[in-house]
Amino acid sequence: MKKIKLRGKEVKRLGYANDRAISLAIHLAGRHFKRSEKMEVLETLEKINLAPESYLNDSLWGELAQFLTQKSGKIQHKKKPKGSKSALDFKIYGEENIDPEAVRQMETAMKLPISVKGALMADAHVGYGLPIGGVLAAYNAVIPYGVGMDIGCRMCLSVFSSSPQKIDGERDRIKNALMNETRFGLAEFKDEREHEILERKEFQEIKFLKKFHKKFANQLGTSGHGNHFVDVGVVKISEFSQRLHLEPGEYFAVLSHSGSRNFGAEVCKHYTRIAREKLELSGEAARLAWLDLDSEEGQEYWAAMQLAGDYSHANHRIIHRRLAKALGEKTVAIIENHHNFAWKEKLDTGEEIIIHRKGATPAGTENIGIIPGTMASPAFIVSGRGNEDALQSASHGAGRLMSRNQAKQTFTESQLKKHLAAKRVELLGGGIDESPFAYKDIYEVMRAQEDLVDILGVFYPKIVRME
Repeated sequence: MKKIKLRGKEVKRLGYANDRAISLAIHLAGRHFKRSEKMEVLETLEKINLAPESYLNDSLWGELAQFLTQKSGKIQHKKKPKGSKSALDFKIYGEENIDPEAVRQMETAMKLPISVKGALMADAHVGYGLPIGGVLAAYNAVIPYGVGMDIGCRMCLSVFSSSPQKIDGERDRIKNALMNETRFGLAEFKDEREHEILERKEFQEIKFLKKFHKKFANQLGTSGHGNHFVDVGVVKISEFSQRLHLEPGEYFAVLSHSGSRNFGAEVCKHYTRIAREKLELSGEAARLAWLDLDSEEGQEYWAAMQLAGDYSHANHRIIHRRLAKALGEKTVAIIENHHNFAWKEKLDTGEEIIIHRKGATPAGTENIGIIPGTMASPAFIVSGRGNEDALQSASHGAGRLMSRNQAKQTFTESQLKKHLAAKRVELLGGGIDESPFAYKDIYEVMRAQEDLVDILGVFYPKIVRME
């Protein structure tokens, strides 16, 4: 028998008007009635909507019935049997180095009626809504703060044909290129005003996006602040990396980390407000407000998210094009991947779900990505192993041990300079808030995810450009 698959429009025809009730109905049907006849399930849903009090004690439909009987729109869960769990179980990698508050945030996410499966990566730390390093599979819904503010933030590595000896031989030229050909924070380029992404149809089709087109154009090719960077360094390719189409050895390279700038943040905030209002959520749960993908707002967010991801990609390609030209380099390989995104994928059961990777790297068997450390530790080029327990994901970096404010209060500039000198790393810009001491040990993070990725190569930063 074919698996049941309900659509929001079908449930609406039964008299369901609340998006949260529709999402919950679809979720419960998909979870408990995978092999049932669709008409039979729809008939039951209609009965529940007409007389929800009759189903309050139903083991399968009780949660939906309780929601429908609550005027406030807040789900009231039945008392669980002693020893049972209120959240779905999820795999945690490197738990000994993860803040318990981040675990608690993930547990909250796993209580959502739309949640199907989840995992917490080894670099996880506290975030807004879903923790950074959280991976969450949802049924037919997307959570803006499950994606994050910097939509489509990504890593990009250009491998050049030159020997890494160029770093010491042309250090001044490289430093000048990094300062002249990159922009961070509020700084903008004046000569990057033409690009095909500026003509995207989303700016005409989605009214909310129109007012951001000018800033979108002005920030083209630039990087954000915080932990965003452009590094020059050395790539060491192992003999087991045929998938990279590179001969084993050492190469001169550039690695960048940045995202969709202010555009992604505005998209996240706008659609979260809409989701909160539609679901009538408040408190901590409001941070995980979701949009049904069958709704107009859900479709708008999905389109805006795709645009933000493509914008991030375009920004990186501009950065790498400008640097390659300034340095007189020929690019022999480009490797990139993004995080802070949502994908339509299928579980091993064949069921399509939405996977949110907030600060997590796609790690399916077909994926190649980059997991960075800090300004003074290496980044790893990896290939995914397709681990289903991790929802085919891996960490997106080393992960913070402390906040930026804590780092400023804990460490000194002299400590940072001494550490960088010992690692033979030169820093252009940056500050104590991004001190390597404020991050987890990238080697420990990589050991915690040996079942998730294979290492193909290593990038060692030598000249680091930050805001």
